[in-house]
Amino acid sequence: MKSPERLFDCIGIQAAHPQTDLLVGKEKGTWRKYATTETHDLIARLAAGLLDKGVGPGDGSLAAGDKIALISYGRPEWLITDLAVQQTGAILVPVYPNTSIKELEDIFNEAKVKYLFVGSEALYHTVKELPKQVPSLLDIITYDEVPGVTNWSAILASSTTNYHEKVAAHAAKVKGEDIATIIYTSGTTGKPKGVMLSHRNILSNVLSATDVLAEIPTPERRALSFLPLNHVFEKMVTYIYLFNHFSIYYAESIEAIAQNLREVKPYVFTSVPRLLEKVYERIMETGRQLKGLKRRIFFWSVSLAEQYEINKPRSWSYKIQMALADKLVFSKWRAAIGGNVQAIVVGGAACQVKLARIFSAAKITIMEGYGLTETSPVIAVNGYLEKNRCFGTVGPLLPGVNVRIAEDGEICCKGDTVMVGYYQQPDLTAEVIKDGWFHTGDIGAFVDDRFLKITDRKKEVFKTSGGKYVAPAPVENKLKENNLVEQVIIVGPERKFTAALIVPAFPQLETWCRQHNVSFTSQQDIVRQPQVIRCYQEIIDGFNPEFSHIEQVKRFTLVPSVWTTESGELTPTGKIKRRIIMERYKDIIDQLYAD
Repeated sequence: MKSPERLFDCIGIQAAHPQTDLLVGKEKGTWRKYATTETHDLIARLAAGLLDKGVGPGDGSLAAGDKIALISYGRPEWLITDLAVQQTGAILVPVYPNTSIKELEDIFNEAKVKYLFVGSEALYHTVKELPKQVPSLLDIITYDEVPGVTNWSAILASSTTNYHEKVAAHAAKVKGEDIATIIYTSGTTGKPKGVMLSHRNILSNVLSATDVLAEIPTPERRALSFLPLNHVFEKMVTYIYLFNHFSIYYAESIEAIAQNLREVKPYVFTSVPRLLEKVYERIMETGRQLKGLKRRIFFWSVSLAEQYEINKPRSWSYKIQMALADKLVFSKWRAAIGGNVQAIVVGGAACQVKLARIFSAAKITIMEGYGLTETSPVIAVNGYLEKNRCFGTVGPLLPGVNVRIAEDGEICCKGDTVMVGYYQQPDLTAEVIKDGWFHTGDIGAFVDDRFLKITDRKKEVFKTSGGKYVAPAPVENKLKENNLVEQVIIVGPERKFTAALIVPAFPQLETWCRQHNVSFTSQQDIVRQPQVIRCYQEIIDGFNPEFSHIEQVKRFTLVPSVWTTESGELTPTGKIKRRIIMERYKDIIDQLYAD
């Protein structure tokens, strides 16, 4: 078989090795398995139904090609729709389920979306008024049955009898350089931009990353998917699974992940650092509730894990102690996530080195990577094998990805994975792609001439009034290692010193207050308690010596509410919208510098 050129070429590869559980989702409390043959038939029927509705590439130009939007949490129908749309020559525009209506209007009007697929009845009721605001939008189609609304089964039923041949004829015209999807960025620095990615962009990343996946021992090729499928990281990894004969199980929800891990028993899954932090916090809270010898053994094991190193010799004494800790403690951690997990591939934001070290010591290898939507996405990733991993870095470059570090430290990337451009925004495209090099906006360097290390966001580095530069991310990540710190943002542009806004981890803080006889009535009240403020001052005093004088936090304020996507301080992927927070807390920040 010739080398694949389009993402949907995975279909032919799968057909040679059919599975009974290619895609699996929970339906009415039971895992519903979609075999390879059924999945392929549904893809072809849906593609033919869309062709019957006039969906296609138009005259072949980007502006004329139909755009099909998709808003849904992960489920088999999501991927079936993706593969069906590709074969019609149309372009998929997937969007986060928690995107605001105003942003949806802007995105859909800019892309001139023709049809919109949504997953649930709740999502339908959220978007049902959009056709009034988006003239190009002809219909909303649901996966779940909603009375009076077009269901996707009706599109399947409308296909002609020779649908396989009809779809194959249209699919043959799709080329590797054609746009497969437009993914709108999550908007940490302003209005979302539509990133145009071709089949070649994503597929080159898939093929390069396949060797990294091959390092992971997976006796049974089974993965659990729970990140949003419109997130380019999860989308690309999904295609690695599809080209390599994995069964993909879709988690019911974020809340059900722990249960689904135990049911599915996957060997690998992807995650964002925040979820990993939550898992670790839950583990540590369980440990703190233990008594006597069990408690001592638990924290002894964690302290051993904190000393764990890779690519360095370990003493026999340490190995023996780790073997005992594994039997008594870490084996229970693995059992809690299904018992089979060999690796967790982490991306989307910086992962705390402490967590990567502890989980890897517990034989749950953390493979942290780095990339952007604009690079399809992975630029570098730590491998499963120790020789291909380095704590504190995002790993070696993927094959075929070229990187150079500019004079100011900015990471620049070149290769087939670099996007075609921003949709309808040639000026912005020209700002970030110069002489073929994509300027990431991230600052970094190479460790041992091999492992890429990210030190900060170029746009987030600020200068104090004394002319000194401060990179906030390392300080923020270090503070978040403490279990009483939920979120933090370092401030100080054009000010005399560095300060911080800290959101406490309220469940842990409330436990601390009870243990130290501190009374409180609410979150607003708890952050004002003198003993609590002294506690956080001690946390900061403990971390400050690890940073230069100008980076050290001189003052801080405890914030009484957690920053969320719903309140507008976080992107749908959980990244902090620094500009928004700085604006909303301007008066409080000013008070930090008042005297």
